[in-house]
Amino acid sequence: MTTSTSTPPPSDRDLPHDREGAADGTVVDAGPATAAPAADAPLSGGRLALAIVALAMGGFAIGTTEFVTMGLLPDIARGIDESIPTTGHIITSYALGVVVGAPLIVALGARLPRRELAVGLVLALGLGSAFTALASGYLPVLLARFVAGLPHGAYFGVASLIAASLVRPDQQGRAISGVMVGLSVGTVAGVPASTWLGQEVGWRSAYWFVLALTIITAVLVLLAVPHTPGDRTATVRRELSALRRPAVLYAVATGMVGFGGIFAMYSYVAPLITDETGLAKSAVPAFLLAFGVGSVLGSWLAGVLADWNVERSVVGAFVVSVVVLALVVPLAGSVVAMVAIVFVVGLLGSVLAINLQVRLMQSAGDAQMLGAALNHSALNIANGLGAFLGGLVIDAGHGYRAPSLVGAGLAAGGLLIFCWSLVARRRATTAV
Repeated sequence: MTTSTSTPPPSDRDLPHDREGAADGTVVDAGPATAAPAADAPLSGGRLALAIVALAMGGFAIGTTEFVTMGLLPDIARGIDESIPTTGHIITSYALGVVVGAPLIVALGARLPRRELAVGLVLALGLGSAFTALASGYLPVLLARFVAGLPHGAYFGVASLIAASLVRPDQQGRAISGVMVGLSVGTVAGVPASTWLGQEVGWRSAYWFVLALTIITAVLVLLAVPHTPGDRTATVRRELSALRRPAVLYAVATGMVGFGGIFAMYSYVAPLITDETGLAKSAVPAFLLAFGVGSVLGSWLAGVLADWNVERSVVGAFVVSVVVLALVVPLAGSVVAMVAIVFVVGLLGSVLAINLQVRLMQSAGDAQMLGAALNHSALNIANGLGAFLGGLVIDAGHGYRAPSLVGAGLAAGGLLIFCWSLVARRRATTAV
């Protein structure tokens, strides 16, 4: 199997398919996927680069709005007069928006022109961020974050298909990689910058910054990306058919539980650094930068590992995650140790996310856009689960180190689910 360094190829026709158990216990081949709709002719040179940058800007905006909440959580809590654990529920609300929006929008929008759908989705993200900036009080902010999360997964699905349509088949992996880099760069540059802005000017300014990013993205996409028609053969039933495949459900469950370990710790990284490591809140952006750098490097490493062996890469990343997250408890008082831990957590997050994405793309059949979006739904369920469980142990009086121990347990749970999926797959294959 061949993949780019930061994301899987855009079509299952280029991937080896999983053979999986059908509902009646027989083993069926996942079958080839329908190719992404092609543009009139492949782009090249500066026009192609600008189109990829335009699409990547959407990922940059998404990465910024998703993760800046963690860095500003104490500021938001003070602004809406709630405790930090209660305010952490707005992270869960955004994640639920992604979970609901990805399959719903993908299923309903598969026939729409790709460029126009991407523009609509990124502007919807901007509106959700604007609603967050305007909202006053806990419940309005909670609802605004849910609205902001709705277009998240669907945007990455359609942007990936657009990128694939702009180049020759042998360049599709690199095109998709260019789009997905925006998300990692958002964690490196957008999150620390918007966190600093929110701390200095007020937390609402960070979400106005995201709105500006989405407007820039929409203009660039309209100017640089050619019109690409939707898939006229797409149906809601076909798109949702991926949800009937056992291998898809196992991969989604693995991400939902296991990736929650990352977010159980990272959701409360700001108070962890200030209360347990003993640094001023001005140091928080530096830790967010360390997470972002780890995420970018992890994207490169994930491609190498996926080319080697997806299953072993996922298992290895989960094992290391359990160890690293558990180490937060004894080492949270050390600045050097915490920088290293946050960096490694960012790296492991990318390795897990991308290798699970490869797994889903192998297994989704011809439901191409849904396969590209489902991983984001799963990981955002993990986002919400980790934040919620982390908040519970904080509320119980166990301090800001405790969520990392919960995270180690979630990572171990994801590892068990994934290993069971491998056993089930081998049993189904040998039953033929």
